[in-house]
Amino acid sequence: MTTTTARRNTDLYPTRGAEEVVTPRRDPVVWSAPGAPGPFTRTDLLGFERDGFATVEEMITDDEVALHRAEMERLIADPRVRADERSIVEPASGEVRSVFEVHRLSPVFAALVRDERLVGRARQILGSDVYVHQSRINVKPGFGASGFYWHSDFETWHAEDGLPNMRTVSVSIALTENRETNGGLMIMPGSHRSFLGCAGETPADNYKKSLQMQDAGTPSNAALSTFADEHGIRLFTGRAGSATWFDCNCMHGSGDNITPYARSNVFIVFNSVENAAVEPFAAPVRRPEFIGARDFTPVR
Repeated sequence: MTTTTARRNTDLYPTRGAEEVVTPRRDPVVWSAPGAPGPFTRTDLLGFERDGFATVEEMITDDEVALHRAEMERLIADPRVRADERSIVEPASGEVRSVFEVHRLSPVFAALVRDERLVGRARQILGSDVYVHQSRINVKPGFGASGFYWHSDFETWHAEDGLPNMRTVSVSIALTENRETNGGLMIMPGSHRSFLGCAGETPADNYKKSLQMQDAGTPSNAALSTFADEHGIRLFTGRAGSATWFDCNCMHGSGDNITPYARSNVFIVFNSVENAAVEPFAAPVRRPEFIGARDFTPVR
């Protein structure tokens, strides 16, 4: 038996079965040693371990916000990008909702994922070199852009991409102001310590539907109510350039944006090189590489 096969058969977090199952987290939250050097302080890391998230008031400067927002606008206006499978459009309006793998489409975003302010924090949390499992820009214009329903990213990345362990961290950098009213990110603090295995099988090519409207891998209302009662809900606001780092297993979501004010962000997922994807744990086929990378080259 090969090492890959052995890892594939060791499923620490069962999901997409006949019923929902809650499994206690079997992995560390912060993988580095206490006091590991890097941009995060010891207090930051302790808060991340406790809550599952950390905020940075100025992840990038105002000038960098302007640069990245202009690049976002260029990408979504490019007919070639819009026609690419990496672009996801709103079902109702036909407007671009997300563009994936932006660090490969754009030199501007390629430079961002290599920035030590980002990579250094990812290494601190994950305790190793990292690679980019996923990158995307999320465009949430005003007057009707739809939200993202409650979910754990790890549930999908484990089930459909084959990430074995919870050794993955996301950063969402605001390119517009995050207000209380324009569909901001919500997280249930502490929810990262329990894995909610969802009920139901994964359809073939599920990603084509789930990127517009999540279905498979969606928790039940009863489970969400229990989690919310236990953990509460935190809504994140902040000026453009601020960032939220959050653990892969945080229960999170965002509401529709019916205000006139856009909420757009760049979203980068760093995974440990020691947690490379194997075969999916609860899906018939892998998702495309622009959604779940199979190039495990460390970010340098």
